[in-house]
Amino acid sequence: MDTSEFRKRGREMVDYIADYIEDLPSRRVTPDVEPGYLRELLPHSAPFKGENWENIINDVDRCIMPGVTHWQHPRFHAYFPAGNSYPSILADMLSDAIGCVGFSWAASPACTELETIILDWLGKMIGLPEKFLCLPEHSNGGGVIQGSASECVLVSLLAARHTTINNLKQQYPLAEEGVLLSKLVAYCSKEGHSCVEKAAMIGFVKLRILDVDENFHLRGATLAEALQEDRAIGLVPFFVSATLGSTSCCSFDPIHEIGPICQKEGVWLHVDAAYAGSAFICPEFQHLLKGIEYASSFNMNPNKWMLVNFDCSTLWVKDRFKLTQAFVVDPLYLRHNYSGKSIDYRHWGISLSRRFRALKLWFVIRNYGIEGLQNYIREHVRLAKKFERLVAKDERYEVVNKVLVGLVCFRLKGSNSLNQKLLSAVNASGKLHMVPASLNSCYVIRFCVCAQHAKEEDIIYTWKVIKQFGENLLENMKLENEDIKKEALEENPQDEEIENTDELFVLDRKKCLSLRYKQSFFVRMVSDSKLLQS
Repeated sequence: MDTSEFRKRGREMVDYIADYIEDLPSRRVTPDVEPGYLRELLPHSAPFKGENWENIINDVDRCIMPGVTHWQHPRFHAYFPAGNSYPSILADMLSDAIGCVGFSWAASPACTELETIILDWLGKMIGLPEKFLCLPEHSNGGGVIQGSASECVLVSLLAARHTTINNLKQQYPLAEEGVLLSKLVAYCSKEGHSCVEKAAMIGFVKLRILDVDENFHLRGATLAEALQEDRAIGLVPFFVSATLGSTSCCSFDPIHEIGPICQKEGVWLHVDAAYAGSAFICPEFQHLLKGIEYASSFNMNPNKWMLVNFDCSTLWVKDRFKLTQAFVVDPLYLRHNYSGKSIDYRHWGISLSRRFRALKLWFVIRNYGIEGLQNYIREHVRLAKKFERLVAKDERYEVVNKVLVGLVCFRLKGSNSLNQKLLSAVNASGKLHMVPASLNSCYVIRFCVCAQHAKEEDIIYTWKVIKQFGENLLENMKLENEDIKKEALEENPQDEEIENTDELFVLDRKKCLSLRYKQSFFVRMVSDSKLLQS
């Protein structure tokens, strides 16, 4: 492809992208395919000779689009938002065209310097203390763009591990590093993201997962007790990961309780605000950051809820030297004349190679402005509260989390199995897409406002679909239970217990029909609408 054809195909691709985004409401949210579908549509070997561009694009529609889950669809409500906007897409196009690998200042000065500046911009926007910024005089802090929140957590844990091992070596100069490593223990709550567990596995350290309170918060007293218990048996607490906006239910750990304990114990506190961190652009949500001054590191994902495309996860540290000391490897071929005067982001994480990701943050922030981003976030929060009110009005349903930002966790009043069936039916229709979570062993359905241009009519449509499937499910179960009750009475006409039972939810139909198993396998709907096995 030469420059002339690139110009032509590039314009066509922009039109294709714009048409795709505009036409999303007419598509199924999720694909109607089964595993292995693509193997039947594509050749078994790569082409020896290059193919015509039209054929390639035609195969996008024929082969790829039928298997795409449309994350930008207005009725995609699963997981968290996948950031997207035209300025961000254009920035990625430019980044790909420049094609630099910005591992050091010398590798591309603009790549490094824009990242430093834009991370300070964003840190100020969300209300981080000045100690987390890079450019203020006498500051040791700074920010860096990582690929994902998982990278941010891992990098922070490894930096904390490195700092703690060095301190222990000074106390126990004859101890082997492997022995010291075996003593280290990290902490998170049961609502912490699974990436904390993975980071502990990679870092070869113990992880203690702590219980939460009735609102799914990790409390300071719980953490303090765990630290004391582990120190008493010779372990060395070194890292705590707290969460602002948990994945399951968007709960917010009280950093103002946890932080002073970590400071007193000399433990690295990392705060993961992957999704909810973008909300702190709005002053009315910054109270949730109370206590952040105690943190050693903090991350958020603009590629979730700030209109920036993946990948772009931002990490700030209060002491950048503690971070870089854990990752410095300095071969001669990577050195340059300005090493002592500039930042080299290759020392700030695991990977050496880095894309020019700061461009899309810069484009988005400048194009929308702080005010535009605030309006976008506030509208999503308003729509989530609208959905919460719709659920709360129906006595058959319940909201099970405190809705502070854009996530609502709800369920039909009844068994976990009932809610599993409801979600399976809704998702199988292709009309909506949501995912479940488990909160204290309770199966809940997560509804998140995700689409950039989500409207109130989308929320109303979503609730109508959920209600319809719920009504169908309850009606079918009622008819099934009546049939089973009738059959059971035919076998046991004198059984007053069956006769007087209004509703029976059966775990095993055949066993329920015999007297021998009746007591073990019948479940009765009681007055408070909770299912208890009788």
